[in-house]
Amino acid sequence: MTETTNIVTRFAPSPTGFLHIGGVRTALFNWLFARHHQGRYLLRIEDTDRKRSTEEAIGAILDGLEWMGLSGDEEPFFQSQHATRHSEVAKSLLEAGKAYNCYATPEELSEMRETAKAEGRSMRYDGRWRDRDPADAPSGVDPVVRLRAPQDGETIIADLVQGDVRVANGELDDMVLLRSDGTPTYMLSVVVDDHDMGITHVIRGDDHLTNSFRQAQLYQLMGWKIPEFGHMPLLHGADGAKLSKRHGALGVEAYRDMGFLNEAMFNYLLRLGWGHGDDEIISREEAIEWFTLEGVGKSPARFDMEKLTSLNAHYIREADDGRLVDLICPLISDITETSIDDLGRARLMHGLVGLKPRATTLPELAEKASFYVAPRPLKMTKKAAKQINADAIGRLEALIKTLEGLDDWKMDVLEEAIRGFVEATDIQLGNIAQPLRAATTGRTDSPGLFEVLEVLGREETLLRIQDVTDS
Repeated sequence: MTETTNIVTRFAPSPTGFLHIGGVRTALFNWLFARHHQGRYLLRIEDTDRKRSTEEAIGAILDGLEWMGLSGDEEPFFQSQHATRHSEVAKSLLEAGKAYNCYATPEELSEMRETAKAEGRSMRYDGRWRDRDPADAPSGVDPVVRLRAPQDGETIIADLVQGDVRVANGELDDMVLLRSDGTPTYMLSVVVDDHDMGITHVIRGDDHLTNSFRQAQLYQLMGWKIPEFGHMPLLHGADGAKLSKRHGALGVEAYRDMGFLNEAMFNYLLRLGWGHGDDEIISREEAIEWFTLEGVGKSPARFDMEKLTSLNAHYIREADDGRLVDLICPLISDITETSIDDLGRARLMHGLVGLKPRATTLPELAEKASFYVAPRPLKMTKKAAKQINADAIGRLEALIKTLEGLDDWKMDVLEEAIRGFVEATDIQLGNIAQPLRAATTGRTDSPGLFEVLEVLGREETLLRIQDVTDS
């Protein structure tokens, strides 16, 4: 049973590439678990692979986590800065007889694996230097340091997601702690860092389960308290196959660039492999209150781009208009190739009521809103241009006089005036509405026509109509 005090979780990405959404979900679950128990959530950058780790990747990870609201409660812990400490732990095990120097050459190890493979045995290290006298060491060979792992019995992990999982110790070999050049291995560094950071709960993907058995042995030999483990099933694509780029396994920044809101990503990733009854729309506050590892499923969750997009549409509808305008203005400027002034921003704010229900992503919202601030004369779509023929121009010229005489420029007044014009000229509403929409928006699809005219305002509406009638 998990205690509810002094809980510390961590998210520990390696900066060798983008921040995968599976990693973001791991960060999210660690963050929520800590928040639910009033604990701490820490970030560790596992940058010991100096050749593959890049500053660019570190920046992308920190930026992506900040966008998701999942930055650590303290400054990031960089694993590479603690290599001396990791080595000291290995040396203390060596001095205590809980580790040993292994002088097996790369050629011997390769031959060992090939023989085991040919005989159908596991290709584990066979312990050949476990009990040999170091005096037998060959000259010119720098040894690695291996853990003297228990060979009898079994290692059991009371996993908070999987339940009790166990492995016979005879199935695990003596893992390397220090390489021949004296540098610590990942397995050693992770255990030392988790201990030194006071990590009480290690919540991660079930691809780390085998690592956990080995790490538990290291904890035991050091006499340290073993953290509680929770191993979540990995994400799969909608087709049930392991998640890959073709399913949408991109960096989290890619989803931001595609126009997804962070609250939609938060909600969607939360529901990938975790549930709370039939609740689908879950706020950050509710997630903190409800989250437990008991709610994590034991089967792989399926990433579905359509569901994410649908959820994003919901959050766009619920989003603050001012925030949305801030987000779409740069996109609209790219579309229209113009900067947006205060009048344009005000027009967008006014028009969002009719636009938000029509968009699923920010670029889509920007595209649909762009006509409100597009420079005159408007560029028309082919379909819109077809609406502007000689008859249409004549009707628009007549309509201008009706619109110019209006004292008020509100939707209901505009609708009444245009319907009156239709009656007086004995035409169908579509005969004037369609060319009027084309003239004022440059397209055939838009929010309600009378809403569009109100948002554009008297002056802009009349100028756009005149652009068409004067051409």
